[in-house]
Amino acid sequence: MLDIDPLPSSSTANAAQDPASAAARPSRAKAEAAVRTLIRWAGDEPTREGLLATPARVVRAYEEWFAGYRQDPVRVLSRTFGEVGGYDDLVLLRDIPLQSTCEHHMAAIRGVVHIAYLPSRRVVGISKLARLVEALGRRLQIQERLTTEIADTLANVLQPRGVAVIVQASHECLSSRGVRLHGVPMLTRRLLGEFAQEPRRQEILAMLAG
Repeated sequence: MLDIDPLPSSSTANAAQDPASAAARPSRAKAEAAVRTLIRWAGDEPTREGLLATPARVVRAYEEWFAGYRQDPVRVLSRTFGEVGGYDDLVLLRDIPLQSTCEHHMAAIRGVVHIAYLPSRRVVGISKLARLVEALGRRLQIQERLTTEIADTLANVLQPRGVAVIVQASHECLSSRGVRLHGVPMLTRRLLGEFAQEPRRQEILAMLAG
């Protein structure tokens, strides 16, 4: 089993559950007012017919884009299964869709996540791996931290013999502004336990590379 620092408890891992953060959260009216301010700053008039409902739409969109703050990634993996017929080899889920938001420019991050682990005693439903990506992705993120959080959460909850996570994503903060580079994906990875050592390291990297 992996030996890494435990994650915070579910009450602290999810900021939305913290009373202090909940009290500090602005009202919907204030959020919509902030959108109107940004519309004015951009150079348009929020009272224009086409923009009248935009603040409300943006706030509703934010509730979807940042739904991860209301999800506990540890709880997502809480239901595991021990009846695996003695299976102790690779579990691999490729091409999990990723939708996230860059915390530096609040621009979209889009890509895929590949997750692999070597069970020790228990496994988790494969849909939960996708939900883990969703819970951590739908927050303000940087790709490096997201990669670590996915791998470490899986390692702490399942205590497998090895974990491998690879994230490949395109960042609109790179393509829509600044140097405006298109078609330049970023690749990050985190290997833990047996996957961090040979010969498993080369084996899993080759498999994840397709």
